Amino acid sequence: MKLQDLHLRRNLVPDIAEAWSQLTHHRLRSALTLLGMIFGVGAVIAMMAVSEGGRLQALEMIEGMGVRNLILEANEPGGDALKDMRKHSAGLSMADAESIAITLPFITRWAGIKKFEVWNLFSETGQSTAEVWAVSPDYFELTALSVATGNVFDTTADRRYDQVAVLGAQVARDLFPNGEAVGQLLKVNHLWLTVIGVLKDRQLGDDEFQGQQVGGESDRVYLPLHSGLRRLRMPPMAAELSELKLQVAEDIQPAVAAGAIRHLIDRRHGGQKDTRLTVPARLLAQHQQTQWIFTIVMSAVAGISLLVGGIGIMNIMLASVMERRAEIGLLRAVGAREVDVVRQFLIETTVIAMLGAAIGVVVGVVLAYVIATFAGWAVAWSIPAITLSVFVCVSIAVGFGVYPAQSAARLDPVAALQSD
Repeated sequence: MKLQDLHLRRNLVPDIAEAWSQLTHHRLRSALTLLGMIFGVGAVIAMMAVSEGGRLQALEMIEGMGVRNLILEANEPGGDALKDMRKHSAGLSMADAESIAITLPFITRWAGIKKFEVWNLFSETGQSTAEVWAVSPDYFELTALSVATGNVFDTTADRRYDQVAVLGAQVARDLFPNGEAVGQLLKVNHLWLTVIGVLKDRQLGDDEFQGQQVGGESDRVYLPLHSGLRRLRMPPMAAELSELKLQVAEDIQPAVAAGAIRHLIDRRHGGQKDTRLTVPARLLAQHQQTQWIFTIVMSAVAGISLLVGGIGIMNIMLASVMERRAEIGLLRAVGAREVDVVRQFLIETTVIAMLGAAIGVVVGVVLAYVIATFAGWAVAWSIPAITLSVFVCVSIAVGFGVYPAQSAARLDPVAALQSD
């Protein structure tokens, strides 16, 4: 170790002690100066937590829709409008799905969904008001659903019209509160089903994303699509399918694929507007744009707070220089160099900045959870991001302390000694 480095380290502890002594000597002024840094760092930390929480929640919610999926939903108005529509189109059907798969090679997989009206759903130990969906076996993979216990049904069970069911976590608790659901029987309307699996509960923070319903699988009963279409009753003139999920190949943009599907369905349905096409990737892009605007606005607010904090630090350090002119002159007279004076004042600035940043982190954490509680937003933490933000905040504060430190170092020793 170089002698100069050893000398610097030996003087560092007394310099920090001296800096702390100056802060405690003017407690009110120091406290007011710290407020700028505390609220600046706190605003940055809270903004990052809310922004990261929103990003992760959006990714989790869009995962349920499938970022590479397209969602084609049946649109069925009531009354005479539906009668007129059915003169030209039978509505969304299995034939539509097969036609899309054959005609458009960039659709790699699809899953049909039929939502049934339920007036009776119970087991020997409980009852429920859950939704009942008949789905293709690929539905679970396309929506990233996995089982907690048991298994999901496969293509063989679907083609055999097996009377089996997969339950969401909440409906499993409602129907079988006293034990294991797998292997038990439940009744949907007039149809008895055997439970073969229970899904994991994803516990999404919201059930809507950019106006599109997501989640909800916790309170649903799933049975094979062909079993439902054959064994459960449907209202007159209802479309064969309520929804189609279509997976797009990796090398095709979902928005481009959506145009081709829209054209094909319009031709098959005689131009009737009896379907709605949703592109989850587009919804995610819209959400990211909204979140980016939110982040910019919050960053601007946090930046202003840091600027105010930096100005406060510069103010207190300039005041300190004016008060300690005689001390600075004495130090210079006994051999202190300009760099020694600069170092002393920068250490004082750094102590203020670090103390303000430490308190600011605590304030930011509390502020983030207060926002989450009252606004219903998600929060998430990234330690590297927090560390980087604190480093940037402290660097800004220290940067504002450079000018006062240089001003102190450039004082004329003789004039400084005569200042008193």
